[in-house]
Amino acid sequence: MKKTLFILSLLTLSIIGNSQGKLATKTAKITFHSETPIEKIEATTNQAAAILNKKTGEIAFKALIKSFEFEKALMQEHFNENYMESETYPKAMFKGKIEDLSAVNFDQPGNYDATVKGSLTIHGETKPITVSAKIKVKEDKKNIDVSSNFKVKLEDYNIKNDKIKNIASDIDVNVNGSLTELQKK
Repeated sequence: MKKTLFILSLLTLSIIGNSQGKLATKTAKITFHSETPIEKIEATTNQAAAILNKKTGEIAFKALIKSFEFEKALMQEHFNENYMESETYPKAMFKGKIEDLSAVNFDQPGNYDATVKGSLTIHGETKPITVSAKIKVKEDKKNIDVSSNFKVKLEDYNIKNDKIKNIASDIDVNVNGSLTELQKK
């Protein structure tokens, strides 16, 4: 928990500065799914930090690799040691910007579609990525939900698949965060 708070603090300082017009969470959910004829693999973390600047559209998510939980302990061990090498590459991060910010009215409750463009860092590799996102502005306008579904290619992030290919080469990723307006300082 302390690590998550520390990550959120770093995100806040490095991306946005003061808190005016910013929303954040330390409990965003990231799920990934891989299915092959050999094996179905799914893992989830509810400890991702996220922050959004409503004025600029800047958005960032960060998760500790070891925070992902699997159904089977052995899968989790193999994921951390053999595939993600989480001792060497302890975190994954997305940092980007809502491209069509004028299409999202943060002062009007409702559901908005957005395109988010930025960079995704996994396993020490950073690649440009553009994803579709859904943004729901809640009635109080101080809370929003952000979600996105996209695919990640293992080879793009130098993640080696084993010889029997029990992991899909394209991993389905789902990101959901309920962000709350930060208190003004």
